[in-house]
Amino acid sequence: MTPTAPLTPPSGPPASASRPAPFGRALCAMVTPFTDGGALDLDGARELAARLVDEGCEGLVLSGTTGESPTTTDAEKAALVRAVREAVGGRATLVAGVGTADTAHTVDLARAAEKAGADGLLVVAPYYSRPPQDAVEAHLREVADATALPVMLYDIPARTGTRIEPETVLRLAEHPRIVAVKDCSHDLLGAQKVRHRTELAYYAGCDEQTLALYAVGGAGCVSTVANVAPRQFRAILDAFDAGDTAGAARLQLAVNDLIESMMAAGLPGTVTAKALLTRLGLPAGPVRPPLRPAGRETADGLLTVYERLAGGAGTRLAGAV
Repeated sequence: MTPTAPLTPPSGPPASASRPAPFGRALCAMVTPFTDGGALDLDGARELAARLVDEGCEGLVLSGTTGESPTTTDAEKAALVRAVREAVGGRATLVAGVGTADTAHTVDLARAAEKAGADGLLVVAPYYSRPPQDAVEAHLREVADATALPVMLYDIPARTGTRIEPETVLRLAEHPRIVAVKDCSHDLLGAQKVRHRTELAYYAGCDEQTLALYAVGGAGCVSTVANVAPRQFRAILDAFDAGDTAGAARLQLAVNDLIESMMAAGLPGTVTAKALLTRLGLPAGPVRPPLRPAGRETADGLLTVYERLAGGAGTRLAGAV
């Protein structure tokens, strides 16, 4: 298999040697829209994807945690990549989530994503079986060997039960197609250790750490909250790149209330993102069981926090009702 070079970000300032950003800087972990009956809503996915890119997202991560990957079929995952590619063309990179608890299944999904038109793969540590680190490493290498696409490792031990330990990441960084990490470890020190010793692009997967990780050489973010506030996250990165560190800090602090409301209120981010998108008149639809929708009071509260961030109903996302 011939190694592929990291992708060139479609917009924003070029990546430098000190800050590799193979998939762009501002990425959204996009929800997967469903119809009211629970079917995959490809028209809604096209509309939402185009809007997110119009509002500043340089990349979209599909079929990740926020995209409800455990409850979408293999065929739905491939169809989603194709539909979003039709909608955004080459204006944004598409990273397809392919991680499962089964190495063979993950390899199959990786190959299907490549065929469907993905630009890269998001590969989580295999979950439930809790393999030791040598097995985690072997799993991730096998997936990276399966296609010509660059790979973003996904370290989220709170969900998988298994950390991709920093020493394991250091070894995996030697693989020519493993180019990035989505970091949801809540271990900022560990992330800095790996970033200091490798050229891996580190993306903040915890929205509240977007600026903190970017300030020490991170690549940007893969944000759930960006589903409803894409411009705000892009603005944090743009301000920092322009040398306005105080402004970047103000922007991060301003969005933290919405982050807390969506990500730290006892409900999965998928649930809160879909509740708020629905209130804003944007494609989302229901969540699939075993997840359950947010209640009316929760949705009302999310909208209040959102409108405070956006400056009132008059400055909601274009097209919202």
